[in-house]
Amino acid sequence: MAFAVIVVQNLCLRLRRHPTIVLRHRFQNPKTPTSPSSLSAPRTLILQPRNLASSSRSSDKTLVFTKDERFGAWVTGGSSPEKDDGTIAAIVTSVGGPSAAVGIVRLSGSLAVEVASRVFRPARKPSEGDCLWKPRSHFVEYGFALDRQDNVIDEVLAIPMLAPRSYTKEDVVELQCHGNDLCLRRVLRACLEAGAKLAEPGEFTLRAFLNGRLDLTQAENVGKLISSKSLAAADAALAGIQGGFSALVKALRMQCIELLAEIEARLDFDDELPPLDLDILVGRLNAMCQDVQEALETSDYDKLLQSGLQVTIIGRPNVGKSSLLNAWSKSNRAIITEIAGTTRDVIEANVTIEGIPVTLLDTAGVRETNDAIEKIGVERSEAAAMGSDVIIMTVSAADGWTDDDKRLAERINMNLRSTCSAIPIILVINKIDCAPSISMAHFAHDIDIFKKKVQTSAVSGEGILELEKAVLEVRVSSRFH
Repeated sequence: MAFAVIVVQNLCLRLRRHPTIVLRHRFQNPKTPTSPSSLSAPRTLILQPRNLASSSRSSDKTLVFTKDERFGAWVTGGSSPEKDDGTIAAIVTSVGGPSAAVGIVRLSGSLAVEVASRVFRPARKPSEGDCLWKPRSHFVEYGFALDRQDNVIDEVLAIPMLAPRSYTKEDVVELQCHGNDLCLRRVLRACLEAGAKLAEPGEFTLRAFLNGRLDLTQAENVGKLISSKSLAAADAALAGIQGGFSALVKALRMQCIELLAEIEARLDFDDELPPLDLDILVGRLNAMCQDVQEALETSDYDKLLQSGLQVTIIGRPNVGKSSLLNAWSKSNRAIITEIAGTTRDVIEANVTIEGIPVTLLDTAGVRETNDAIEKIGVERSEAAAMGSDVIIMTVSAADGWTDDDKRLAERINMNLRSTCSAIPIILVINKIDCAPSISMAHFAHDIDIFKKKVQTSAVSGEGILELEKAVLEVRVSSRFH
């Protein structure tokens, strides 16, 4: 009995130590029904809402404000309105790149509507005696953005989302402007001059968390979704936003509480309860352990989706390293000539393997040389290999397994041992179009450091898919399956 209590307590501790775990398989969608051996009908764990806004809100569906203490007088005599520390504003669309058709400035806080009314003027004629903008929640309105001198600075659409039906559970107003950075910054400046303060990075999501709109794992996955580099990473982050991990934690917590309650009750009232079926108890504990183990295994996979893999292509000169990079990335990133030592520096190319972002590094050919520039390139090649996740050593099928290839393999192995690294190495036999009858048994028969051997042709693209599978097998599958 004491052993069962310890197991349940260990489950709780393991979940606390890994708060950011992305879920795959059946945990990816909280609405997907689970098997009887797993969790039962999990639901998303959401904190109780706590509104930061100080004023009360009406329960009317349209939320039309006819008279509200938040509407203050707009001072036009040159003095600025008092800053409201609770109302923030920021550009929430991308800036700095090519101009887009539309950009958005967002306001959130108790005075968001008041600040927006000082900047936005609807195109419709206001009712008699009505000088301020009084919006209806979730209704789009066309108008103009004005600066403090009432000069038109842009033509905009205003979208009010009044509390609590907004991303932050506060009053939110979004001004859709033209996507030029100049227009967006002018509108933002007008909002700041009207009384808002500039939002800190991530502050809108922070308020959504503090107000109970999102829990902590959902808030973290918002950032992951924004910075996703692949479809798999985006899907994983989206599953976290939908509450997959929260549902798992809630379901496991309830099961732990039920088991602890039953165990403690039997410690005090064992004679009054029916006999304990140890097989059922052990089965429930094993099922919970399995669920926790599967969730923990995906934590490294989540990091891999976000950061990706770095693969270094290394080898002696003229074995087709640059041709392999170009064929793999379907680009002309590297210059290709018949002259040995063409590549002098590290060249990068990006590919995606089954949803995992991979950075390919083409390096200078490794050989003994008196050329000062080429020596620097060789040093960078070895440094790139030691800092990568997978090393691909390339040899030429036309030349066979040479003494230079053997010396390079031994050199890589010695460097790995000296740094206590366990970076997997794949042997790629390139240029098989020049020697179609070559056998892999003739390569690296006198050294055993390669996890996989793959034959490729950079000219035809043959073997690229097999090479991608080999990379996943040596670096991913062994860790997550």
